[in-house]
Amino acid sequence: MTSWLLVGLGNPGPEYERTRHNVGFMIADELARRARASFSAPRGMRAAVATTVISAAGLGVPPGDKLIIAKPRTFMNESGQAVGKLAAFYQVAPSRLVVAHDELDLELGQLRLKIGGGDNGHNGLKSIRAHLHTGDFYRARVGIGRPPGRQPAADYLLSQIPAALREDYAVMVARAADACEALITRGLVAAQNEFNS
Repeated sequence: MTSWLLVGLGNPGPEYERTRHNVGFMIADELARRARASFSAPRGMRAAVATTVISAAGLGVPPGDKLIIAKPRTFMNESGQAVGKLAAFYQVAPSRLVVAHDELDLELGQLRLKIGGGDNGHNGLKSIRAHLHTGDFYRARVGIGRPPGRQPAADYLLSQIPAALREDYAVMVARAADACEALITRGLVAAQNEFNS
């Protein structure tokens, strides 16, 4: 049985739940909801994990392929600790890893799927690259835009999503979940052609 690992990046704890930096967690939650899969915390994994058979998630790949959806229980800048353990335990190569994360350099609602590349200042990606010793994994980059005026990026990332934007975020998260499904089932180029904006 072949496995795919999809990791949504964010910070654990209720105080971070509705922050911009937790978009990756929101995407993981949406994919688990669609698959009717519940998160649990396997011992030693440092992540909340939901597992489904890919066909059960409504995806069109051969039955039996497994999708592991994970949310690290480390803070963002230590995400690689969790991803490294998950990849080793489930024997998932970087070529079958998808990392969903927020992206300051894309406008709100923009979406880009890619493989490889640098970390662009994103501490979660930097940690994953360090632990896997490669950057050659898939990324679902979800635009949250730059902070207004002179607001420091850290304050912006960790601030609550304004009520007026919550519906926009919900639409964006659903679209990003669609894009991740397409990437896994139809390949990068087909998914890029449909979803990159």
